[in-house]
Amino acid sequence: MAMLDYSVKLTERPGDMILEDVDRLRDAGFNDRAILDINQIVAYFAYVNRVADGLGVELEDFWEKK
Repeated sequence: MAMLDYSVKLTERPGDMILEDVDRLRDAGFNDRAILDINQIVAYFAYVNRVADGLGVELEDFWEKK
């Protein structure tokens, strides 16, 4: 659950991230390389979604709109 909590917080409230968020991942068994991977993947998807939203990119036809 630590990874999901970290990912949600980084996505929704990146300015609230603190060292203790990383420490929780370490306590859950993630090493520094894994934490870096988690951070980069979450940040990449946030970046790509903001670029797409900012340009008005439409979803492909095979995605179901909600």
